[in-house]
Amino acid sequence: MPRGLIGQLARKANVNLEECWPWAGYVRPTGYGDVWADGRRDSAHRWVYETLVGPIPVGLDLDHVCRSRSCVNPAHLEPVTRSDNLRRSPRSNRTACPKGHNFSVENTYVRPSGYYRYCRTCHRQKEAKRRRES
Repeated sequence: MPRGLIGQLARKANVNLEECWPWAGYVRPTGYGDVWADGRRDSAHRWVYETLVGPIPVGLDLDHVCRSRSCVNPAHLEPVTRSDNLRRSPRSNRTACPKGHNFSVENTYVRPSGYYRYCRTCHRQKEAKRRRES
């Protein structure tokens, strides 16, 4: 294990082989740990995985099987396809937006990246309010 990684992990993660290793450094508002390594900013879980396990296969995402976004324990990270990762997400089984509108085919927009969906009804209401206020 590279000496720099040992120091980073000792300072920034609570390492216990059986449990989650929550990142104690900067955590983004999205819940993912953030690290500055090799002259660039990276997600802490990706950096730890690639350093300890090896490269993430091209076209695959790392899924936190423990469901803790700040966890960097490589035993809790599994390379999976984007569709598998999204299907496993706790958000994927929601049938309505926070305001109660159904996530039907007609009322749901999914961004091309596949990472985000939103309620068309709420979006229309927000746009109408924005136009009235301007």
